[in-house]
Amino acid sequence: MANAVERSCTMLVYNDKQASASEIREALEGNDPLAKQAAMKKAVSLLLAGEQLPALFITIVRYVLPSEDHMVQKLLLLYLEAIEKTDASGKLLPEMILICQNLRNNLQHPNEYIRGVTLRFLCRIKEEEILEPLVPSILANLEHRHSYVRRNAVLAINSIYKLPKGELLMPDAPETIERLLRQEQDLSARRNCLAMLTNHATDRAIRYLLDSADQLGSWGDLLQLSALDLIRKACRSSPAEKGKFIKTILVLLQSPSPAVMYECAVTLTSLSSAPSAVRAAANCFCTLLASHSDNNVKLIVLDRLQELKEKHREVMTEVVMDTLRALSSPSLDIRKKTLDISLDLITARNIDEVVGVLKKEVVKTQNKEYDKAGEYRQMLVQAIHSCAVKFPEVAGNVVHVLMDFLGDANTASALDVIFFVREIMETNARLRPNVLERLHTIFYQIRSSRVVSCALWIMGEYCATTSEIVAALATLKEALGPVPFLAEPTEDEAAAPAAGSSAAAAAPTATVGSKRPAVLADGTYATQSAVAEVSSASALAATGAGSGPNLRALLLAGDFFLGGVVAGTQVKLLLRLKALKETPGPQLNAYTAEAMQYVVATLRLGEAAGATPTPLDADSRDRMMLCLRVLAGQDTWSNEVWLADCRAAFASLTHEKQREANARKASAQARAAVQPDDLIDFQVLKNRKGLSQLEVEDEVTSDLARATGYAEAAAAASSRLNRVLQLTGLSDPVYAEAVVTVHQYDIVLDVTVTNRTAETMQALCLELATMGDLKLVERPQNYTLAPGDTKLIRANIKVSSTETGVIFGNIVYEGTGYAERSVVVLNDIHIDIMDYISPAYCADVQFRNMWAEFEWENKVAIATSFNDVAAFLQHIIATTNMKCLTPPSALEGECGYLAANLYAKSVFGEDALVNVSVEKTAGGPDGAGGRLVGYIRIRSKTQGIALSLGDKITLMQKAPPATAAA
Repeated sequence: MANAVERSCTMLVYNDKQASASEIREALEGNDPLAKQAAMKKAVSLLLAGEQLPALFITIVRYVLPSEDHMVQKLLLLYLEAIEKTDASGKLLPEMILICQNLRNNLQHPNEYIRGVTLRFLCRIKEEEILEPLVPSILANLEHRHSYVRRNAVLAINSIYKLPKGELLMPDAPETIERLLRQEQDLSARRNCLAMLTNHATDRAIRYLLDSADQLGSWGDLLQLSALDLIRKACRSSPAEKGKFIKTILVLLQSPSPAVMYECAVTLTSLSSAPSAVRAAANCFCTLLASHSDNNVKLIVLDRLQELKEKHREVMTEVVMDTLRALSSPSLDIRKKTLDISLDLITARNIDEVVGVLKKEVVKTQNKEYDKAGEYRQMLVQAIHSCAVKFPEVAGNVVHVLMDFLGDANTASALDVIFFVREIMETNARLRPNVLERLHTIFYQIRSSRVVSCALWIMGEYCATTSEIVAALATLKEALGPVPFLAEPTEDEAAAPAAGSSAAAAAPTATVGSKRPAVLADGTYATQSAVAEVSSASALAATGAGSGPNLRALLLAGDFFLGGVVAGTQVKLLLRLKALKETPGPQLNAYTAEAMQYVVATLRLGEAAGATPTPLDADSRDRMMLCLRVLAGQDTWSNEVWLADCRAAFASLTHEKQREANARKASAQARAAVQPDDLIDFQVLKNRKGLSQLEVEDEVTSDLARATGYAEAAAAASSRLNRVLQLTGLSDPVYAEAVVTVHQYDIVLDVTVTNRTAETMQALCLELATMGDLKLVERPQNYTLAPGDTKLIRANIKVSSTETGVIFGNIVYEGTGYAERSVVVLNDIHIDIMDYISPAYCADVQFRNMWAEFEWENKVAIATSFNDVAAFLQHIIATTNMKCLTPPSALEGECGYLAANLYAKSVFGEDALVNVSVEKTAGGPDGAGGRLVGYIRIRSKTQGIALSLGDKITLMQKAPPATAAA
């Protein structure tokens, strides 16, 4: 039965419905055509499932062969295709002769459909004894009036001619097919003829192709694709003759068919590395990219352009503008891949043109009807940022355009812009005055707290002259409005509660400008400001804080971290103004007093009960109190920190980021394609006549083997012994062990089962079940094991997500002398999540955005025998197969505390985010003997990867340091 399942087959049909042979026989013996059709379908399904129905053959010969129903005849051919036609020794079964006469009658049938399906059936028959008496009828169908019959006759001849004795069965087949090809008018039949000559008489096919060179443009797309297949095969067999086919390919490159154009471009790049050929192929790909509407086709073409970029970068830089035309596609995936390819092709010659296109695209995103404008704008900003880093001279052309989007409702896009501005301010000093002036102009439009904080930091660090500092102080004053943020209650307001007014009227009111009485909804009086933001916390929530100046509105909304940033910015500006010694003392004192007034007003706002939705936190209060002491001149020792150390830290971070990017780029470019000691294969010097057909096919399929990972799998066959898992005990009647092979979406279990008893085990079955996102592909089969016999059973399991799965099951068998079936329980097989994730890199902003977006979090407490924070972090990185995104400089030192971000990506495209926060507690007097405490937080988009990675970390963090080092 194993042989019946594992032998080669040409079709697969899944059917979980069982049917008995007697039911099928009764339906076949009847006269109902529909019942016969259903019975034949059941018979074919049972045969494909591994069941043998030898008694059914005679019934089918008697009652199905004479049927005139076309569907029954079609199912009969499928049945004859699925049955075993030879015995154990490989000889044809005698009863198979009974079907030859029926096949001959079908080949001579007046109906062209019967002839056509029979000829297609013969393409899958490999028994020469059956085919030999049918050869005259097959050749006669080449002259049939219907093209459907002729094209299938050519396919049958092609299949027969490739058999070991095919040339003896049809010695004149190439001449016959060539004659038919020259006089045939049907496109499909001509395609089949050319394919047959390509496979078995390449010289005849090449002669026909060269003779018809003037008519190539008028050929249909099917015939043109077959011509390209012929060219590829001819060039593989005779590399020296590539030159005479280049002209033919260039003619086909002008075909109106997109499929022909694509295949021509691929063929051209595989045959020639000349710049002209690569340029023609690249232009063809760009034409398809701009003209084709299918997104899948565009993604495939972009992959081809990516391959050309890696091999022929100089030529691809010439078509970078044509590649950018794909940005018109509404698909974000296509846009992202287009930008990735184009950014790697930027040179000093095309940088201005590329940046011009990106600027136009950014302006287009202002259109409200633009689909996913915010996400697309963020991608464009990142692309422009990358261009400005590579070519700083273009930063001035784009920075003012991008700064218009600082007030964008999409916070992620605005953050990318302000981060870009911050980096340009550090790396390009000549742009600082213009950027600062522009920042003062649009500062009032910014409504995002994070963007405002970064803009304030830029003002505090890069305002260097007296005029710039004064302008920054004026901008802050305008954005904060007058103080206090909460007005003192007037006499009327104080008397209102006594008169029976509501508590809402007695609450402190944030006022700006003149006041006037107003009647509230409950009939009581209150004082209303001309630009009043809030009268209480509830009113703030009801009216919103966005109606006043931006900084004032954010502070009234309870953002006291921003209040600390404002205070720190004022400290930096005033310390730098004092260091310049260009401002008179009274004026400087006035600026200082005004800054202290704003800090005190922010503190009072935070201490007022119910004034803001969130209370003042301790960290922000301490920061603002420190700023007050510095402004009052009581803390002069930290002036150097404010004026120099902050910018030096950012400069160091920027330089290290650029250094890491350059190192990653250099590492990618320096990756060796071949090993230094690999053999060099000179195909031109090979004697093709001395090569066997198998060796030629091996050369053709070598690229496919590398692409599918088959070569790596074969190389790793020697390490199978390291992956053997014992499933049963040594004293069990059945010994079983498994080798688990994980390859992306597939898990293959090779289970070796040995009968350790002196009795024959019948109906032995390996029953498996899975837990998690694992799914068994095949139904278990029954086997018979003789005493001491061994059987290899293979089970395929599909994986749909990154999750630690469990495979469990048992072996069931029947022994002689036992009334019941025996069961042997197997050990569980745990699938490790580490087989599916690999280290990856992402930007800090992208990491934070994903951290805020992902909803699944797993918090693992640290409990380990490690006593060094750096060693513990390295152990976690090594055991989780993740990449540390935190720069090495940020992890240096012996402070006893460490926080790092880790990132990995699964083969399914899932993101795994990990934050390690660990601290060493105080030990003895010298600090020794402390233990590590803290948490490891895992976030992901799916629950499976968060839980599985947490279980892995929980298990591995308890490993002793010696084991980790080993």
